[in-house]
Amino acid sequence: MKKVCFCGISGSGMSALAQVLKAKGYEVCGSDRSFDQGKDKKNKKTLESIGIKIFKQDGSAIDKNTDFLYVSTAVEDTISDVKKALDLNIKIKKRSDLLAEIFSSYKYGVAVGGTSGKTTLTAMIGFILDQLKQKPTVINGGLLKNYQKQKGIPNVILNNGQICVIEADESDGSIEKYNPYIAVVNNITIDHKPIDELKKLFSDFINRSHFGVVNLDCENSKELIKNKKVKTFSIKNPKADIFFSKIKPLKNGVSYEFMKKRFKLKLIGAFNVSNAAAAVLATSMLGIDPIKAAEVLQKFSGTKRRLDVIGIKNGISVIDDFAHNPDKVRASVSALRDYKGRLLIMFQPHGFSPMRMMGKEIIENFASLMNKNDMLFMPEIFYAGGSVKKDISSVDLIDYGKSLGLKAFFYQTRDEIKNQLIKLSKKGDRIVIMGARDNSLTDFCKSILKEIECSKKVIK
Repeated sequence: MKKVCFCGISGSGMSALAQVLKAKGYEVCGSDRSFDQGKDKKNKKTLESIGIKIFKQDGSAIDKNTDFLYVSTAVEDTISDVKKALDLNIKIKKRSDLLAEIFSSYKYGVAVGGTSGKTTLTAMIGFILDQLKQKPTVINGGLLKNYQKQKGIPNVILNNGQICVIEADESDGSIEKYNPYIAVVNNITIDHKPIDELKKLFSDFINRSHFGVVNLDCENSKELIKNKKVKTFSIKNPKADIFFSKIKPLKNGVSYEFMKKRFKLKLIGAFNVSNAAAAVLATSMLGIDPIKAAEVLQKFSGTKRRLDVIGIKNGISVIDDFAHNPDKVRASVSALRDYKGRLLIMFQPHGFSPMRMMGKEIIENFASLMNKNDMLFMPEIFYAGGSVKKDISSVDLIDYGKSLGLKAFFYQTRDEIKNQLIKLSKKGDRIVIMGARDNSLTDFCKSILKEIECSKKVIK
């Protein structure tokens, strides 16, 4: 039996892979600085419950019997686990290398790429295949609501079939390691890399696949569509291979028409209808009847932190969302605008370099979609560690928002913002917490909801 260790095991990508290897019979252990800080307690308890031993991140997880240490791209060589592995000549591999190894071992690999929507689309494809008894293994970057009662963290679906569905990340270039049977490109918009670089990355991704699935509605994807192996999906163009039309917002979701039949999704937003079209097209290329796939998606509950309604108290909704780049912000706010109620949004920017590259465009999207009664709040840029040039602040972004007419406010800490949200909110408002790479944001949402419930202020 091989013994492996994961440094940073609480992360969504790392915890998923740790669970896959545990299911394959490996002896698995890990560490995480969040656990040492008393955070992510639920993840720690869940991993331990399936037999994964958790150590402090002090090197004690590594010994001479360890075959591999797996690390994420965010892990520095100065971390004790890494230093111990180097001292003992233990092989160190990146998370993306392990994912590529697992993915390549399956006959039919579906890799979901694109700047936005990867997590939800990966989950949709996996859900269709699982519900229709295709026995897929699904490795995702988000928590799957339909699988919350399974053992382990619900960011994987474990089966013994021939299909593997993964979320392929372009931000660190790891997408270049995958040679999929089906390559899905949901969209190409600015995020961690410039558009021209992304176009080349996704073009190569399609070329390495047997078949491609591409969004016909995405302007930057047009060059990919010229490839003969590509099929397209759309919610705007009936010439696409899969076309979903006549989209209507519902009280608790959205509906659309496909092949003269009406279908419903439990999710809101036209972008989720587009995700559904992509999922139906991708699974059809594996032999699934498109109508059956669309029927199955009506039971799909979505993923955590994607316009995830944490609860409603005193008529005030608290919503948790992963939006962190211009496209995601636009999609989320557009979906929210389909429904009544003022928006009180806290956006926690992630990373100084990303904010230099796309911060202004994010603010422009807020300004174009939020109305005169909505409010935007921002704490300082979220910093996860490492050496970085801190030459931009949330203050700069807020000032730019004000120049565009936004009701925009900067506060140094989240607690200050929470106090303002609770003070200002009234019946019918939606409090939306947006941000990425910070597992504590969901608990922050829950704390807001609890304080709203306990608040003695008069709800107007």
